[in-house]
Amino acid sequence: MNASHSKKMILIAAAVIATPLSGCIGASASKTEAVSPLAPRIQELVDANRRYPRWEDFPAAPTDLPPVTQVASNVHRLQGDSATLTSEIARIDWTLGDAEALAAETRAAVNAVPVSPDAVRTQADIEAFAQSLRDKAKAPPPLDRRPTR
Repeated sequence: MNASHSKKMILIAAAVIATPLSGCIGASASKTEAVSPLAPRIQELVDANRRYPRWEDFPAAPTDLPPVTQVASNVHRLQGDSATLTSEIARIDWTLGDAEALAAETRAAVNAVPVSPDAVRTQADIEAFAQSLRDKAKAPPPLDRRPTR
């Protein structure tokens, strides 16, 4: 008895949910207002693009493809090149075992390069220089455009 009661409740709930949604059906159909100045152009574009594409409209399959044997030989050549490159990489003597030694070498190389005087400025020097440029960039006072008598 409870099963038939729950089925009735499900049907009633579905009807209650579907009723407000049925009002949305007509709202989704958009229409162009006839008084709009763009209405004729919009309708023209809609009418021009109304038909579905046909198979004849799609591009034809390419005919100048290389033969399967040539593609296979290119794949084998690339795989051979990859194996050669892998063996060459394996023969490299990687010297990145000691990070501190690498950091010291890098610091020494950087310190060996002479530093420009502009690079040794402090933050305060840079800010003072920027402020002097801002002061130079201020506009002059406006001219008096009234005629003199």
